[in-house]
Amino acid sequence: MRIVGIDLWRVRVPLPAPFHPSWIPGFIQTENRFTLIRMRTQSGLEGWSAGPAIGREHAGLGDILGPYILGERADDLASIAQRVREMGYLGWRCSWIEPAVWDIVGKARGKPVYELLGGPSPESGPVSIRLYASTGEVRSGDARAQEVDMRIREGFEAVKLRVHAPTLEEDLAQIRRTRELIGDRAVLGVDANQGWRVAAVADAPCWDYDRALAFCNEAAALGFGWVEEPLAMDAYDDLARLRAATPVTVTGAELNNQGLPEFKVMLEKGCFDVYQPDATFTGGIGGTFAIMREVARHGAAYTPHTWTNGIGFAINLQLHGASPWRDDKPLEYPLDPPGWVPGARDGLLTEPWTHDRGRLTLPTRPGLGFEIDRWALFRHGSHFYKGTRLRTAIRTIWDKGLGTTKKLGATRDARLRERRAALDAAVAAGKDPARDPLGPLPLQKAVGGSPLPKAEIPVDEALKPG
Repeated sequence: MRIVGIDLWRVRVPLPAPFHPSWIPGFIQTENRFTLIRMRTQSGLEGWSAGPAIGREHAGLGDILGPYILGERADDLASIAQRVREMGYLGWRCSWIEPAVWDIVGKARGKPVYELLGGPSPESGPVSIRLYASTGEVRSGDARAQEVDMRIREGFEAVKLRVHAPTLEEDLAQIRRTRELIGDRAVLGVDANQGWRVAAVADAPCWDYDRALAFCNEAAALGFGWVEEPLAMDAYDDLARLRAATPVTVTGAELNNQGLPEFKVMLEKGCFDVYQPDATFTGGIGGTFAIMREVARHGAAYTPHTWTNGIGFAINLQLHGASPWRDDKPLEYPLDPPGWVPGARDGLLTEPWTHDRGRLTLPTRPGLGFEIDRWALFRHGSHFYKGTRLRTAIRTIWDKGLGTTKKLGATRDARLRERRAALDAAVAAGKDPARDPLGPLPLQKAVGGSPLPKAEIPVDEALKPG
């Protein structure tokens, strides 16, 4: 299962209408852009993954990706994770690359990734999961209520709103009006998008603790199900203080990309009630599964962030399928017509992730559960890197000379041979290099575990900022 080929594309899928993401005030998005990777093995198996992109920021990625990954075994998840970590030392945060090897492993074993992670087998019958409709733009209360009403008519039982206005009163006006018009017909959540503030185009609001507390407590008084990312992603102490002080469920941690050590800090402090790591940012599938295990140990809960593209959605869907909270917590379903719709969100897939009355059946295809539409890739993709052993050697000769290239190649080949021999011996002894690093399966919620203390004060008193 040796990786012998790597290809990279820049993908730009046109949106059917301009989209104004709440998290980048003033920005007008007209395309769904991402970097696509394909890894190939000696036997011809292909693994795919994708990571969000703005432009050509990944242009030089192949120069490091090829020498680091080519020749590794796709099922050697520990080594793949270490190579991705090493790339991170040089500034490349590439968690989104790792799921491609899980795609290969699943296809090689004829199983969806969620089953490899300890989730249900498709042979036991279809598994339907609940979704919540995740909006993406900021709207007035009246317009928002119309939008929520439409999602309810489509079958969704829960909808997440977006607030990102300059003042607290404007944000409160939206959620108050929405609740007034919608009543109790749907569970409402709200995302403040304060975790990773972007003010590159227009200025963006920057919440402090008092504003976050006032907003969260009003959301609690209005019966909102959760408030997402009410403070900066690294404001650990204030997040913990806020979570303990407000009755509403506080969620976040979608883009915290320092891996398990950072999440351990957040869990020890009690920053969130529900953790939402997106595997394309927070450590790939293996790294995020380790985060899920730590979340369970601390008595908190998990449901992932999925707003990237159709492939990113698939990656997090697989983790959700193996989650012990799968039946408790709905999965984010990005949907904001007319701009952000399944056809554009999932523009490279042969079959978009379409919901059925607010639910989605876990895919039964091996691997990550999707197929790439080659014609769509031809139309929307621009191929910019092809990595093979020969091409990498030629580049290295050009850069360092023939003698140095031979020495480097011999040293690396010796390491890979030694590693393959160790893996072969481990497999012969009944070990599994892909699943063993995950720990005991299936993942279980903590028995007797309980989250850190949470506010039980009357809401009218909680409305007063501390």
